[in-house]
Amino acid sequence: MSTPTEIKLRKQSRVLEVAFDDGERFELGFEYLRVYSPSAEVRGHGPGQERLQVGKEEVGIRAVEPVGHYAVRLVFDDGHDTGLYSWKYLRELGEQYDAKWRNYLDRLEAAGYARRNA
Repeated sequence: MSTPTEIKLRKQSRVLEVAFDDGERFELGFEYLRVYSPSAEVRGHGPGQERLQVGKEEVGIRAVEPVGHYAVRLVFDDGHDTGLYSWKYLRELGEQYDAKWRNYLDRLEAAGYARRNA
């Protein structure tokens, strides 16, 4: 399993930059990280219990807190701070960005929600 060598919080560009020890580097937008939080609030407690997050276009990240040697906790400015982003999950979010982002946008559209600043 690869591990991050660098994690940079870029508040102005609203991305979390994650570089891994195998040379892979991902820029993950704050909204993307918030709507794919690994927390029970977002994921639920089992398949089919996921909750669509809306209104997160302007969400910010206040802090990135290390959790042991395996994850970080992201503290969002909307008060959400319960998800632990493991190295494996951050990697998955980077590698599957296009498909996950498209899925999120499709789910918003199906729910009749129009994103601000889209």
